[in-house]
Amino acid sequence: MAAKTDPPAQKPPAEAKPETPEAAAPEPKPSHGSPLLAWLPLAIVLVAAPALTWAVAQFVLLPRLEARLAATAADGGHESGPAAPAKSESKKEGEASPATTFEFSNVVVNLAGTMGTRYLKTSFIVTGTDTKLRQDFEANKPKLLDVTLNVLSSLTLSDLEEAGAKNVIREKLVVAYNQALGRTAAEQIYFSDFVVQ
Repeated sequence: MAAKTDPPAQKPPAEAKPETPEAAAPEPKPSHGSPLLAWLPLAIVLVAAPALTWAVAQFVLLPRLEARLAATAADGGHESGPAAPAKSESKKEGEASPATTFEFSNVVVNLAGTMGTRYLKTSFIVTGTDTKLRQDFEANKPKLLDVTLNVLSSLTLSDLEEAGAKNVIREKLVVAYNQALGRTAAEQIYFSDFVVQ
């Protein structure tokens, strides 16, 4: 008779564990480095951009502006540089040029609509071709200073934040000066200081 062979023993089925969300999700991979390193480029940009802007303004732009203003003031208020027209050669060597500029220094006004909490501090030079400009401005200084204060104190903070605000202020001041003097004497204004606080 044939030997009876038992079927191979089957292993009992493993106990089925109920699937939980933790078991179904793959294990997180360990990160290679600190999460702060991911923010490092942004932090460098946020620190470096203002520092570079300040450095360029302080060491490049301001010296150039001061040199140009000094050259303009030394030249009697006329523009110098490649765009400036050539000076007339008909003047004699020893002849002095007429005074055609007048300077207003450290004019401070409260801005309109700020309840006295914001102010404008400015210095500027008024220029013109009239040879009596300096004499007229010195003779009428109190009147012209009052005109200056009226024009500047009528400005609001939003007026100063608009594009081209300085050009609008220049035009207003030139018109006001010429009206106060009763003739065209002032032609241009050059700001040497313009601070809003």
